[in-house]
Amino acid sequence: MAAEEAGGARRRRRTRAELAGEAREKIFQAAAAVVGEHGYADASISKITDRAGIAQGTFYLYFDSRQALFDELLPHVGQELVGFIGKAVRNAVDIFDVEERGFRAFFEFLRRRPGFFRILNEAETWAPLAHSKHLMLLNEHYVASLQRSVARGEIRRFEPRELEVLSYVFMGARSYLYLRFLKDSKDGTKLPAWATEAYMKLVRGGLR
Repeated sequence: MAAEEAGGARRRRRTRAELAGEAREKIFQAAAAVVGEHGYADASISKITDRAGIAQGTFYLYFDSRQALFDELLPHVGQELVGFIGKAVRNAVDIFDVEERGFRAFFEFLRRRPGFFRILNEAETWAPLAHSKHLMLLNEHYVASLQRSVARGEIRRFEPRELEVLSYVFMGARSYLYLRFLKDSKDGTKLPAWATEAYMKLVRGGLR
C-alpha cells in the first residue's frame, strides 16, 4: 500500500500553473535558439513554435504577439546568465576570486549558449525595453556584489556612486573581449588564458 501511495505521489498530475510555466519556458528556449541562429528579424512565430514543438495557437495563450515575446526574451535569458555566474562565484574568498570566477563563468556561459550575444546585441534595436531591463538587472547584481566587498574592506578607493562605473567598465570589458576572441569562432574556442590573466592584472591593480 505504501509503495502504491508513493507511486501515486510520483505520478501526481501537474497543476495548470505548472503546465503553463513549462509551456512558456519551451517558448522562451525555442525563441532564444531561433533568434540566436537567425536574428530577431527572421525569428517568425512559426519558426519558434516549430522549434518548441507546439501549435501556433498555443503561442497566443502566453504572448499577445511576437514583439511581446521579444520584450521578455533577453531578461529571461539574462536571468539564466546571472544564475550561472552566481553558482560559479559561490564561496569565493574575496573580490578578486569573485571577479575571476565570474569572468570565467561569463565566457563559459557564452560558449554553451553561443546565440546569447546576438540576442543581446540585436535587442537594442528590436527590443529596447528588454535591452534596458537586462542591463539594469546585470548592473544591480554587479553593484550589490561590489557593495559586499566594500563592506568587507576589500574595496576602499571608490565612493558608493562610483561602483556603478566599475560595474559597467567590467561588463564592457567582457563584451569587447568576446567580440575580439570568440564571436566568430566555430569550434567552441575558449578565451585564451593569457587574456584572463591580463584582465585580472587590471582588476587587481585598479581595485587595490
